[in-house]
Amino acid sequence: MNYWIILGAGALLSYILTYLFILKRPCEGLLLGHDRGRKFAEGSEVNIGKPTGTGLYFTIIFTLVTMACVYLYQYEAALIFGAGVTFLAMITGLLDDRSKKAWNEYIKGALDFGLSLLGGLVCVLFAFGGYVRLGLNGVPVFLTPVVFYILAVILFVVSINATNATDGIDGLSGTLTVLTIIALAVTAFFNGTLTMNGITVGIIMICSLAAYLIFNFFPSKVLMGDAGSRAIGFFIAFYAIYLKVPFAYLIVGLPFLADGGISILKITVGRLTKKKIILFKNIRTPLHEELKKNRGFSVPKVWRTIVIAAAIIDALYILAVVILHRI
Repeated sequence: MNYWIILGAGALLSYILTYLFILKRPCEGLLLGHDRGRKFAEGSEVNIGKPTGTGLYFTIIFTLVTMACVYLYQYEAALIFGAGVTFLAMITGLLDDRSKKAWNEYIKGALDFGLSLLGGLVCVLFAFGGYVRLGLNGVPVFLTPVVFYILAVILFVVSINATNATDGIDGLSGTLTVLTIIALAVTAFFNGTLTMNGITVGIIMICSLAAYLIFNFFPSKVLMGDAGSRAIGFFIAFYAIYLKVPFAYLIVGLPFLADGGISILKITVGRLTKKKIILFKNIRTPLHEELKKNRGFSVPKVWRTIVIAAAIIDALYILAVVILHRI
């Protein structure tokens, strides 16, 4: 079947189906939870009672449409299994979203680590070509399967948790994910590792998130919950690995790392040292909470500030990639 027909149909289906599913929210009472508010999160009380876990809908659509498009155009086990584990990541988050009492960090951490181990195994078995590329200049870095696996697991753990911590501002995680996917795809294009299936999968996720964001921009009507943030966090890491530019995450993932990542680092170091070492003592984390609570930014202003910063970082990175590949 013609590639462009498959791509167009996949993009259209993912957008329309996600929009309709979130608009109607079938089986809402059975499947979704309702926001409980976030402890220590300034202004989170406005979200209490909103449907959460709607990441369920866009993840299901993404998974099914991805599998169909890959099967119709060019079957790749890496993408089939990658979409499958993305779905599992959504399930672990959804169970937390639906629980009457929020799960503690140890349970979430164990589940994230398990998903990361599984994701790393999928990458080693189906996406490991013996090398990855430095995103900036395309220089190949040759790795052993063991080193590749360890680095993949670390990237999955970091991406899942950073993305999850960023999901505290209407529209923020979804928008940052769209920017990150675009930046990774452009980087892979100049590195010669962007495949037709890679383009398709990226666009399907972007279209699904675009439909979701209609309902999530301020003031939000629904929340993706852990079901969505954990799924897209896993997908971002997988997409970077599949495109063979995982190190690019260190730059294009900076908005996630700066906003949500420092929160995870602060909590982890504090607990490991029994609060003898407190990093970023004078900064409220995640960073979006610092902007809201201590800087007095409105939710739309926080969104604009972080998204504009992310767009500038991505644009400068892509410019550097273009220049280095022209030299």
